Amino acid sequence: MSSSVADRPVPTLATPALAHFDELHRDSADPWGVRTRWYERRKTDLIMAALPRERYGSVFEPGCSVGGNSLRLADRCDRLVASDASRSAVERARHALSKHSHVRVEHWQLPWQWPAHRSDLVVVAELAYYLDEDAFDRFLAWIPQALEEGGQLLMCHWRARIADAHRSGDAVHGAALQHLQLLRVGGWQDDDMRIDVWQRGGDVSVAAAGGAQEAIAQEGLPA
Repeated sequence: MSSSVADRPVPTLATPALAHFDELHRDSADPWGVRTRWYERRKTDLIMAALPRERYGSVFEPGCSVGGNSLRLADRCDRLVASDASRSAVERARHALSKHSHVRVEHWQLPWQWPAHRSDLVVVAELAYYLDEDAFDRFLAWIPQALEEGGQLLMCHWRARIADAHRSGDAVHGAALQHLQLLRVGGWQDDDMRIDVWQRGGDVSVAAAGGAQEAIAQEGLPA
């Protein structure tokens, strides 16, 4: 499966934050507890439930870490490209996803590197608040051109302030709502996390896309 990177100059991002994340993934097989912590497992369940479609053709997941979300996304798509800026994370994710022939894990840095092909779905979970101002602006500008017509973006972020982040999760989603030239088609939030889904054109009704409205019209409502 080809997952060639879009040809753009990549700056040197040897930042303290990147070094910290690389050390975290080098020292622990699961630094965030995605397999053990209820918060993380619940978050993944909510992300999967928020996806409007049962299945996607091509999916891109930057910031995949050890592949907690990737394993679930792999069951919902024909092709998945996951990536992370940490080499240690990439090694662990590749091991976790090694049995999935339709999945590639790349050592890429968002927003400087992403698949050359457009995607039907991009999933950005707990990543965008770590991007500095320039990278965040480039990320928002990149999203529309990275999606197929009808393609969707799902973002999920923790709402509490993070000491080494450039902005809060609410600020990430607020900026996206203000600047993305995409239609918001769904979302969910509680005190801990926020999920929003946007779409680039196309039909937005899940029921209509699945044929539920036509079936009801043909069969009639039960007495």
